[in-house]
Amino acid sequence: MALMTAAQHPLTVHELIAVLPDVPVLRDRCRALAALDALIGGPGTRSFDYDPAWGPGTEAGLMHNGSGDEYTILFTPDGVFGRGFDHESSMSPYTNEDMALWPGLVDTLPEVFRPLLDEPAFCDDGVQVATVVFWREAHDTAWRAGPVEYPSEYDGDGTGHLFRVLAAGTPEAYRDFAERFHGRPLDLDAIRHVFALRPVTDDVVEALHPRTAPAAVAKALAATGYPGAGAPGGR
Repeated sequence: MALMTAAQHPLTVHELIAVLPDVPVLRDRCRALAALDALIGGPGTRSFDYDPAWGPGTEAGLMHNGSGDEYTILFTPDGVFGRGFDHESSMSPYTNEDMALWPGLVDTLPEVFRPLLDEPAFCDDGVQVATVVFWREAHDTAWRAGPVEYPSEYDGDGTGHLFRVLAAGTPEAYRDFAERFHGRPLDLDAIRHVFALRPVTDDVVEALHPRTAPAAVAKALAATGYPGAGAPGGR
């Protein structure tokens, strides 16, 4: 068995930003994961989502595992801001008395992104919740993260499980995740079809989620901003 690479299983935010693709590719990857979850799962059973109208001029790639762990990647006119939260990490703000973000996490965050730290969706009763933060301004040529000071007994900032599928960026990685999550085998060719953001056909829908109503599929895909989303048709 081949050894798992950092791209498949990054353990820190700095390993993550070393393998993230350029912005257009990352945006497509986020949208594809959301579309696949919309096709395979149903309301209440999705881990990945994509909101093409999260805010003025802003789109969002989203992940939540239903157990308090999540990430949000905002594609804004000023660049991209990403944050993740592992509620069991020792880097959670709930592990310190002042409930502050972990040292170094946002020390070098550009001013243009700082208002996002107070975004209600990223706070819990006024407490900023994040254990992973990264960004890329519109003029940047690389992803960036702060000089995080990791605990001496490091149990992870959550990168390893929060961003594993996104970082791997392959249909196979998503298939492995989804088969474990849904407890059933999934058609890899159909997953590859959606991962490439190709028009969704009846055959693809049948392969991923038999007996799904075409109207429901069209609505779910349209909500993610999937290219050319509409009622599936053709073989």
